[in-house]
This record gives sequence, structure tokens and C-alpha cells, in this order.
Amino acid sequence: MNMMSLKNQPAWRWGARAIIDKSNSLESNPPPHEKFPTVSPRGPTDEAIRAASLSVLSIDMRVTENKNVHHTDTYKGSNLIVRRNTEFTIILKLDRAFNEQQHQVELEFLIGSSPDENKGTYIIVSIGKEKQDSSWKSRVVAMHGNSVMVGITPDAKCIIGRFRIFAVVVSVLGKERTQRNPDTDFYVLFNPWNSEDEVYMDKEEDRQEYVMNEVGTIYNGVHNNITTRSWNFGQFEEGVLDACLTVMDAGNVPLLFRGNATEVVRQASALMNSQGDNGVLVGSWSGDYSSGTAPTAWTGSPEILLKYASEGCVPVCFAQCWVFAGTLNTFVRCLGIPGRVVTNYCSAHDNTGNLKTDIVLDEDGRMDKSRTRDSVWNYHCWNEVFMKRLDLPDQYSGWQVVDCTPQETSDGLFRCGPTSVNAIKEGELSYPFDARFVFAELNSDVIYHKSNKYGKTKIIHVDTSYVGKQLVTKKHDSNDYMDITSSYKYSEASLKERQVMQMAERRGVPSRKYLTLPEAGVEIQIQTNTIKIGDDFRLTMNIKNKSSKACTVIATVTGCVVFYTGITGSDFKLENKKASVQASKTEPLTIDIKAVDYTPHLVEQANLLFVVYGIVEETETPLTTMRVINLQLPELTIKMSGSPRVGSDLLVSVEFTNPYNFPLLKVELRLDGPGLIQTKVKHYSQILPGASVNYTVSIVPRAHGKKVLMACLDCSALRQVTNQLEFEVLKKELVTQGTIRFRS
Repeated sequence: MNMMSLKNQPAWRWGARAIIDKSNSLESNPPPHEKFPTVSPRGPTDEAIRAASLSVLSIDMRVTENKNVHHTDTYKGSNLIVRRNTEFTIILKLDRAFNEQQHQVELEFLIGSSPDENKGTYIIVSIGKEKQDSSWKSRVVAMHGNSVMVGITPDAKCIIGRFRIFAVVVSVLGKERTQRNPDTDFYVLFNPWNSEDEVYMDKEEDRQEYVMNEVGTIYNGVHNNITTRSWNFGQFEEGVLDACLTVMDAGNVPLLFRGNATEVVRQASALMNSQGDNGVLVGSWSGDYSSGTAPTAWTGSPEILLKYASEGCVPVCFAQCWVFAGTLNTFVRCLGIPGRVVTNYCSAHDNTGNLKTDIVLDEDGRMDKSRTRDSVWNYHCWNEVFMKRLDLPDQYSGWQVVDCTPQETSDGLFRCGPTSVNAIKEGELSYPFDARFVFAELNSDVIYHKSNKYGKTKIIHVDTSYVGKQLVTKKHDSNDYMDITSSYKYSEASLKERQVMQMAERRGVPSRKYLTLPEAGVEIQIQTNTIKIGDDFRLTMNIKNKSSKACTVIATVTGCVVFYTGITGSDFKLENKKASVQASKTEPLTIDIKAVDYTPHLVEQANLLFVVYGIVEETETPLTTMRVINLQLPELTIKMSGSPRVGSDLLVSVEFTNPYNFPLLKVELRLDGPGLIQTKVKHYSQILPGASVNYTVSIVPRAHGKKVLMACLDCSALRQVTNQLEFEVLKKELVTQGTIRFRS
């Protein structure tokens, strides 16, 4: 349903006319007493008077019992949390025994400030002598004395959010309601355990990973040197669920839309960034983060979401792609939608949408930064959410791409998706939403242009396999990555891949036809070992002659620093080399790179880009290639002393030594871990060369099981030094009459 198509609707019968309800936090409630007109001139009967004298004394929401059944026992907080289309039970405590033939009791469930039965924001179920139809189901489960246990089943398509409950005694005299009581408010979430819910997953191991896991691993670096960092999703932490609902309230998402998973994640992809709608996070790639927190310094989402919700929904500074993706993942998992973070290595940002990423070299073979407007990100993180797409053919349900990093607008807002992974793979780009943009991130060709001395360019090389090199996400029960490239793409140069490109062209993607380029018969490959920041190293170019004749290759090598977004910085190396290569042989060319040359120019995430332009002397055929090298960061050490047990003190220390010959200034050290500790931040004005710091904290684990403690050290000269410590927390000891018992 399109938000723009909704008109002002009349409010419910106890209020005035109102606009479409867009807030879970605002409320309007019915009166405690509601009289009916007398229907008989003789007045009510004795039986009616006896029925009217029934009173509901209290409502027991059976929080602990219900949360265990609904897989919500890990959410911190005192209110009940349930999932759609699964029964929960409550106990009504009455002033006398309940008689199903004589009494009638209704339960009212309300959300928002203009509850409406037609919009799913005002639901009535009944028990007793008169039944009424409702999208939610109810039944009497048991009666004992003056108490009655009632089973309630929310509709499989109901709105998700925080509901209010009233118990109503109905008689010919009118309705008597219980008082408004925030303690009986309860939350309804999406239900991946129920086959009638659109977010249903049939495998328990998938639900445990993509809904219940509070800690994830996000992959960065480069495709041939993948690095990792842990991320605290913390979807069950105190206040996070309310913060997620606040995000939707701040974004004016109509309550009417909040039962539709497709609509919720599409809205969320815009609300996670601040461009145009004051969403959660301010994106910044400037390098100056002095007015906020550097993107590389965050360790998890709860700190971000709680800050946003508690400070008047002012956007939080700052974020880059993995921060956006990590925060959106918390949002969807918290609401019950299965989600995961995906990294696409060599991700194209195609400004023109023509499926071509143009790189321009100047007359000398160096990258022309003024004329190269497209970029290939070393990696880009987005999300996948799992759901049935009710608006698409069945085969396009399942995993959907959602990207909240602000890159391009969609329907007037900076957002992307959800778009079907299956549809992307098949080149079916006409289905909503934003399939063409995602397809380009995976399938653009890298086209090298060479300028002559007059500035005129010509295409010298086309690389059809550089973009979308590899897509990965976290494996179940492991920090290792799972390669999911085949979910998005068929094998390069296969028949099926060509058919997909033909389908994409029929769906509006420009043709990939280029002028025929001469075969060089020679390849250049750049090779290095793992390199630490501050090390000298040797760059090797392997010149492979695939022809039957000897050849001579003249190569120009340019080295520059580069942001992970593919935007280049200062050049630090320019060198010419020449090699004679025998037929069907490979000849190495080496270049020595000194730390003193590149270290002063390093930008965040410590990436170096080498571009090689060569020419085969005998045929004057051009060659070109490029490679990004991700430098290895120093180590951060986490140590623990004591036995990890629920409720017992545990000492944890984080240690770091500055290995460089320059001081690190304005250093920020974060320590985080769901179920262990709320985010702690330690500031150091400086860490001198060779100096060490030790940050020790006492933590008291709140829950047993496998836990992860993560740390991140960050400053302008050294970004994103991370590590994690995994350990098992034992159950709490209870000493009773000389014996030891355990509880969670």
C-alpha cells in the first residue's frame, strides 16, 4: 500500500477526526465506564444486575511463562513480549467465580492514538455467553476459584508494536473497564517460528543464527585478504526494542504498515540514515569525526539506537556501510525478522547506472583522478532479510537485499530494497525494489580508458570479472565466513551468465557491447605477501606471456593510498619497469616499497592501490590491471581473570602497545558485550611510541551460555584495531542446605 494513497480517516468513537496514526507511543484510551441505553421500561433483570456486579481485579500477563513459549525470554525488560499467531495466556483475577453462561468479558487490545477496528489498531475478543468475530482468537483455558486463564492468539498479519490491554465486563447496563496499567502492556513481534507468518524460516539452526544470535562478524579488508570485526547486535538489550519502535515513530511510519515485513524493512532502509528524514545515523567519509564518534570506533548497535531514542531522535554521528548494516540488522532481528550482514567485495558504485565503471588513465598511465568519477569499493556491506514477498512471484521470496547506506534515492528517499536475491541472480530487474542498482554493484564492467596528450580517450581494456568478486556472510556457530557468491551470480563467462545479462538488457540495462579490443596475449598479475603497517615490502608483478613469441613489456606502476570506497588519495610511488618474456613463460618484475614513502599518506583502514599500465613493444598492445592491498593492523589483547559465572565478578583487561615511532593522539577504547557489559569507553589523550596502556574493568555476567566480549581501539592515525574474547558463562550457584543447585 502506498503511503501517499492514504486519506485522513475518522478516529474511533471516543475521539475526534484524526490523521493516519503514525505513532506507537502516543495513546488514546476508552473511558473506564461506558453506559448503555436502558432497553426495557422495567429496567434490568436481577440476572443482569448480578452479571454487572462482576469485577476484574487484576490481569496477570504470565510474563515468564509466555516469554519462554514465544522465544522472547532473552529480551531484557519486565513487560510481556509475544510473537504473531502463537497463543499466549493471561489470568484474569475476578471478585467471584466466572460463569461462562452468565457472564461476558471482553479483552480490548489497542495500539496508537486513534485505535480503529478496521485498521487492526483496536482488537476485541470475548469470553463468556456472547462470542464475537475477531482477527485475534481467544478461549478459556482453565478456571480455578475466582481466576480464569484465557488464551489469546494474535493474527498472523497483525501490526507489530506495543499494545495496551483492557479487560471489560459487559452487561445490559454497559461496560466496566480495568484501569490503564502500563505494566500489562505487551509487545507483538514477527514470528519466524510460525508457518503462517511471512518471515517464517523452517530450520531451527537458521532461526538461532539469524534471529537469536546477539553477536555477529562483519567482514572487511579485500577479497584476497579478508579481515573481520565482531559486532554487538544486542537486539535483546534493555531499551533496544522500544528504541526500534521509536525509530519508526520518528519516521512517521503508519501503524497500518507495521504488520507488513516488506514495508517495515523498506521504511527502515531509509530511517537508518539521516539524509532527508533525520534518521538514526549520519553517514560520513570525510576523515574528520571530531564532532561525533568515528565509524571505525563503534562496537555495536545498542549504543547507537539508545542514544538516538534517548536524545530526542537527533541523528547519531557517524557511520559508514558496516555501521549502517550492523544497526539495521539489530533493528530487524529485534522485531523478529531474520537478517544477516553481507559483504560484497569489489562493489561498484556506478554513478550513471550504465553498468560500466570507468577508470581513466592519463597520458603517462597514472589514474586521472579528475576524470575518474566512478569507483569500486574494496567492499560494501548491506543486509539480507528473509521473508515471503507477497507482492512477487513465489520464486522470488527468501533472502532480500536491503541497503541503508545512503548512495542513491529511491522513491525520493535514500534507501535501497528490499529486492530479491533470486531475481538479481536471474537478471529479473523489473520487480521492486531497486533491483537494477544492486545488479550494477555486482555486475558492472571495469573499463579502462587512456588519454593522449590532447585529452582524448580510448578504451584500452575491459575487465568483466573484477566487480562482485566475492560475497560473504557469517557461518552458523562460527566466525568464519560463508561464500554466498553463487546465490547472486552464475559463473563468469558461463552460458547461464550470458543468458542473465541478456535478460537484464531486456529489463532495461544498457548493452555490454564494446569495440573489439586486440588480444594482448600477455597478462600482468600483482602479488604481495601479508604486510603490516610500517613495514617495507616488495611488490611483484608477474608478466605472463601466453603467446608463442617472445615479447618486451614496458610497465608504469603507480602507488597511492585509497579509501575503502575506492576514492584515491595521495600518490607515493611512480616507477617504470621493463621486462623481456620468452614465449609461454612468466617473468617477475619487482618494486621495493619503503614505509617512509607510504606511511605519511595513509588514510583510514590503511589501504594501498597499485595501478599498472603496460604496453607490449612488439605489437603496441596496451595492458592494465590494479590491486588494492590492505595493510595489517597491530594487535589488541584481551585477558580475563576469574571464573565466568552468572552474578559473579569477573576482571577483564584490554592491553595495547604503540608499535610506531610517533604518538597516537586522542585515542578511544571501547569495550562491549551483550549479556556481559554495557558499552564502556575509555579515552587516552595520547599513547607515546613504545608505550602500553591497560584498561581493566569488572563485569558481572547477566546470563549463562556462550558470550563474546569485544574491544576496539581507534584514533585518527590508527583506525579499527579490534579483538574479541569468547568464553562460556556458567550458571549461578545456589547453596541450599549444604547442596549446590544451579539456575540460569
